[in-house]
Amino acid sequence: MQGRVEFEYVCDQTEFEALLDVLIAEPRIAVDTEFHREKTYFPKVALIQFAWSGGLALIDPLEVDLNPLARLLDSEVLVVMHAAGQDLEVFNRCCGTVPANMFDTQLASGFIGLSSPSLAALHEQELGLQIAKGDRLTDWLARPLTDSQLQYAASDVAHLLEIHDRLLLRLSKEGRLEWAEQECLEMLARERGRRVPEDAWQRIKEARQLRGRAREVVRSVAAWRERRAAEVDQPVRHVVPDLGVVGVAQKAPRTIEELRKIRGLDGRHHKGAIAEGLLAAVAAADDLSPLPAEAPRRDRGNDVRAAVTLVSAWVAQLSRNLDLDPALVGTRSDIEDLVRGVDGARMAMGWRHQVVGGPVDELLSGRAALAFDGRGGLLMEPRCSQKSD
Repeated sequence: MQGRVEFEYVCDQTEFEALLDVLIAEPRIAVDTEFHREKTYFPKVALIQFAWSGGLALIDPLEVDLNPLARLLDSEVLVVMHAAGQDLEVFNRCCGTVPANMFDTQLASGFIGLSSPSLAALHEQELGLQIAKGDRLTDWLARPLTDSQLQYAASDVAHLLEIHDRLLLRLSKEGRLEWAEQECLEMLARERGRRVPEDAWQRIKEARQLRGRAREVVRSVAAWRERRAAEVDQPVRHVVPDLGVVGVAQKAPRTIEELRKIRGLDGRHHKGAIAEGLLAAVAAADDLSPLPAEAPRRDRGNDVRAAVTLVSAWVAQLSRNLDLDPALVGTRSDIEDLVRGVDGARMAMGWRHQVVGGPVDELLSGRAALAFDGRGGLLMEPRCSQKSD
């Protein structure tokens, strides 16, 4: 168990901006946030933690204006974080930007065989330290914060730069540091495009299966729901559940009476602003701009199920053999795009092409074959051409 962490608690604007001057001169800093969003659309930031070569500070965002934080995030300072996805959204919300340079220790761990480790697991794995977990689900917006809460928050960043050092050494040794850095850049790019209402339908699993006008309606309704959730600052599922969005898309109601018959909706959806918004979104579906044409595919036939199943088995085995997190390598959908020859397929680009895309292209073109290796595994090997008599 690690000992007590020393930190500075910053709740004064002048002190906060003076700290930013110190941090912006650092080559790298460790950062974490505490926030709530269970009942809101936007995350409510309650604490920001910084660690650097000279100290550790906890910033109280209920007392200071966080807008000046943008100049630190926009600088060349490397921001080291763990599981940064939602923290990036916090920064985007509180100061309008995300780090220009970021290293995610959870993401990077996937390149040395660790599957999305928690911060506590990474402390134990890399440093042999156990950090307290008791205050993880505490009320961070309550004031004053207890000593236990402050120690928990400080411990999240106290050793993060040391973990970063260890990961850099291991990634460099394995020749995978550039891969990890590419993934971090992709994460930042995804965050910059987050929460675009017109793309909201793609986050509803059942919506992606719809065709014809039902797809146009689901696009319109999902976009309206996203804007409505932001307007009233409620989670999208509290405005209308996914089942209700898909039900509306399938039935395309034009009246309140038709709305009442749709599965996934209840009484609060049948009246007032919600009902008006749903019906207006259905009507507006006909005015949507068409979706971009699907990326062209090389002709490999319509039924790729057998090839996708075989390649999926090989990719899973390859991931284990190379100590790569299978979820990091790609999804079944990514594999299907690769097998179908979709232009811009994720597995045909960057480090994934080197590890998976290139060999699979050899397999699909007939220049390589998969065989059992005699131990229950799969072996990809060059295929000998058959000479005719």
